[in-house]
Amino acid sequence: MVIEVGYARAWDLEARVPWRPISVEEARERDRAGLPYVVVYRTAGREAPLEVRLVSWRDHHVGLLVYDVQGRRTYGADMRLLDNQMRLLHRYTVCWKYTRPDMVEFDQACPRVAVELFPDGRGRLTQEPQGRPGGAHITVPEVRDDGRWMERPAFGEWPLLSAQFHGVAETTAFECAEEVAAADDDSGNSPAPATCWRPPRPAQPGPMSELFRPGVRVTDGYHPEMTVVEPRRIGTLRVPSGLLAVSGPDTDHADGPHVTVPVTPGEYVLDEARARHTYHCAREQSEVTRTDTMAVRLLVSEAPAVSWEMALRPEDDPRLFIENQISGFITDGATGCFADAGAWEPLLALFEKVMTQEDPDLDPDVYEDINDSMYLLRTRDKASGGELAAFATTGDGTYPVWVGRNEAGEVVAVVVLVERMPEVLPDAVTTTDA
Repeated sequence: MVIEVGYARAWDLEARVPWRPISVEEARERDRAGLPYVVVYRTAGREAPLEVRLVSWRDHHVGLLVYDVQGRRTYGADMRLLDNQMRLLHRYTVCWKYTRPDMVEFDQACPRVAVELFPDGRGRLTQEPQGRPGGAHITVPEVRDDGRWMERPAFGEWPLLSAQFHGVAETTAFECAEEVAAADDDSGNSPAPATCWRPPRPAQPGPMSELFRPGVRVTDGYHPEMTVVEPRRIGTLRVPSGLLAVSGPDTDHADGPHVTVPVTPGEYVLDEARARHTYHCAREQSEVTRTDTMAVRLLVSEAPAVSWEMALRPEDDPRLFIENQISGFITDGATGCFADAGAWEPLLALFEKVMTQEDPDLDPDVYEDINDSMYLLRTRDKASGGELAAFATTGDGTYPVWVGRNEAGEVVAVVVLVERMPEVLPDAVTTTDA
């Protein structure tokens, strides 16, 4: 069997066609420079490709898409370049098993199997035999080392990785596709369409600053329209050590706080991002207006944040993050906190004593209950002057910590969303809340 091999700058996932085809020589140069490109494998008489390989060495990423004769993706792989750029880890794979020829791509009822692997031997196998509505069965995958890793092939020496899916023999011959010339008006600098593949990215912050800007209109998915009001100042937090801890105070902290952010030693404002909305209350049979908290913030500076980034934990390796993956602090009791990391242990001990009421004679000067707020409690370490401020979240799990920086790259704010990120509505800034 002859397999036709073509190269392009990108792959349009919606149209299932290459975007801006390139020559093998240009693809080789992009490979050497670490720039993104794709490789498309086809056979005569088959409209859908056999597979599409997605390469971006600068992102430590190689992806793989396998298509059936109907043009549906049946397998996807996300491989990561590690071990001094010599080996590829099969970081994430997913297989869709369509049960009918007319079943659409990614049908909710389509059985699905996903495998996550890590360099240290850990893994996660998720099986959904009835598709997403049927529930998932999660176990630890049994994967040998040669199934976890792949040696990095040289350019032009990649095997047809989907051969087993298509029943293709190893004696396959490869042939370069004829290069398609770019349009005369294509300067080579226009961005790829939004429907094109791009390397996986971790979760992105969204319009974080707008949550603290009065007059901005947003929706949280439940209420069609909410209007951001003035941030509510709750108090301050002392961080004399210059290292801010953001963590769940209700989990095992043998290794210290989950996330830390360096700041200048000082005392900083604690506030809440809030939005007002009106809805019909069935119980009261009338329109009701209420104001809800969307996020909590430690405000380091009044300077505006020009960029936001997700704070990473010490064990995080950005090369391993799959699409929209989050990192942050973990809570089993719907609680997070901002604290002085330099006094983490005594502050946490005080928090636990107050919450469990195990010490009825506890000095009232070392803690303060906070009412009518997402903030719950503040504890103080008299020896260092450091403080901890605990706040409620809307559930258990992992909460990202977003760090805002000014033009000089300095930290100006640290934010935790207590709900999912609201969406800013068109013509966002309308009125200023009095």
